[in-house]
Amino acid sequence: MAIPVIDFSKLSGDERSKTLAQIAICCEEWGFFQLINHGISEDLLERVKKVASECYKFERQPGFENSKPVNLLKELVEKKSEESLVESIDWEDVFLLTEENHDEWPSKTPGFKETMREYRAELKKLAIKVMEVMDENLGLPKGYINKAFSGGGEKEEEDSAFFGTKVSHYPPCPRPDKVNGLRAHTDAGGVILLFQDDEVSGLQILKDGVWIDVQPIKNAIVINTGDQIEVLSNGKYKSVWHRVLALPEGNRRSIASFYNPSFKAIIEPAKELVPEEKKIQVENLVKYPKFVFGDYMSVYAEQKFLPKEPRFQAVKAV
Repeated sequence: MAIPVIDFSKLSGDERSKTLAQIAICCEEWGFFQLINHGISEDLLERVKKVASECYKFERQPGFENSKPVNLLKELVEKKSEESLVESIDWEDVFLLTEENHDEWPSKTPGFKETMREYRAELKKLAIKVMEVMDENLGLPKGYINKAFSGGGEKEEEDSAFFGTKVSHYPPCPRPDKVNGLRAHTDAGGVILLFQDDEVSGLQILKDGVWIDVQPIKNAIVINTGDQIEVLSNGKYKSVWHRVLALPEGNRRSIASFYNPSFKAIIEPAKELVPEEKKIQVENLVKYPKFVFGDYMSVYAEQKFLPKEPRFQAVKAV
């Protein structure tokens, strides 16, 4: 079983209706799909691979080799521990890029800052296009999701959506039976755009109770829906459990960008998806509470690797 692959360029041609329908099925039944012909240049993507790999090799690898996961695994092996899997750590080197922390971006790798700034700008445009497709498929006004994520108001400079990029590497692991690459979870935010390794696999999603691989496709962008899209769609689109396996060979590169609500944004099911008369007739048609995204993130920080349904119940209602 393979993750669906969508040719995004066909939205501009005669197959627009068919492509919209394919994306709708992906969002409703999979929560994950891969985009090809997405409009981001091959040249830019190749430069991103180059600077990300060089950054890990020259700036990140020495720190990872003396990190908590590495030292804990060594300790377990030396003690010949019978513990089957360490659930408290991930075999991952990771750092975050945002507009706010630009001064903290890696600075020793030639071209890293310039390339990643260009890449993030292009990816943000793609994220907005993907959300507009979701708007259309859900029967919502164009720009509805983006506006909800921006706080619902016109003051973009005050209440704008958050766009962050997580640069990760999953180095070869000597004992992949003892540790996860990244523990199973759903994503807290909105729309996630992943540029994953062309060759080294490891990412899996939970589909109908079975873990299946997200197959590497050169220069594709993997899209997945986060918890906030699940809420806005009133459960029509689901956030999906996924994980990364630790592997004995290969250094898997993963660059995941998150288009999330502002922390002040109020998130609730779109009223268009819960008609007023039905709300009165059947109260449980509104499946999710109304909440401030920042409050949800406070809950998520404590419960990321736990079942997601209690998060929605625990979050402070507005």
